[in-house]
Amino acid sequence: MLLRILNLLLTTFVIHAEPLKLPATSIGHPAAGKRVAATPSEYQGTKVHHMLYLPSDWEAGKSYPLIVEFTGNYSPASGSTGEVKDAALGFGLTGGKAIWLTLPYISKDGLKNEVTWWGNTQATIDYALKNVPRVCQQFGADPKRIILCGFSRGAIGVSYLGLHNDNISKLWSGFVTHDHFDGVRQWRKPWGSPLAKYQKEATARLSRLNGRPVLICQNNSTKETRNFLSGRIPLQNVTFLDIPISTIFPPFPNPIAPHPHTDRWPLLPSPARDTARQWFQKATQTK
Repeated sequence: MLLRILNLLLTTFVIHAEPLKLPATSIGHPAAGKRVAATPSEYQGTKVHHMLYLPSDWEAGKSYPLIVEFTGNYSPASGSTGEVKDAALGFGLTGGKAIWLTLPYISKDGLKNEVTWWGNTQATIDYALKNVPRVCQQFGADPKRIILCGFSRGAIGVSYLGLHNDNISKLWSGFVTHDHFDGVRQWRKPWGSPLAKYQKEATARLSRLNGRPVLICQNNSTKETRNFLSGRIPLQNVTFLDIPISTIFPPFPNPIAPHPHTDRWPLLPSPARDTARQWFQKATQTK
């Protein structure tokens, strides 16, 4: 009974709490406090693009941490569009105090962003390999303080794409996943089944972590992912964070998120958000 009362009080507080407002998207040159769509030279004439946000205190010549994000699948039921413009996890995790780059998945024809699953995996990896260093060079993102994050499809992509080979795996300083994880369950796709084969491939990708910090978030419980990882990789640098979605949000659907499977949870205040932000600050602190 006491727990139910506490949960009700917390939910009531959140209903009246002011959510973190995502920056509006625009076109044009990046500037402090702006989030803009950008198409690199290799994709001029196509609809392929990424989103780049510079924090409100951004100044040329200064150094900033960088959070790079892969979005979830197109899924109307959960409110996920699969579009780079609608990402939220990276901004929520950092409170807008880092450079935020949302990367596309490249469609198989190379002409647009793919909103469902992987499209052309190699093209997507090559896009990251070109554009993450560009953001570092052009806007002061510190190449030693780059965190890769993702929600749902993107959470799987943190490993499936981010640790796909030795070249791309070297970009990152740490990793954050929310809802799903590479290798935990079988998918009805050639890349994710049969389960034994998929888990063997995922384990090989995870071997490229090389002790870098990982934050694994999951609605309700990370137990399934913890069980999968136990015995496959050392866990001393892995942090598991159970996200009590039902106590962070008003009843679903609500104006912020229509479904508990959501990347919007860091937009609202909660102990889980505090923990995640503390993890980010520690993982990106200058040494």
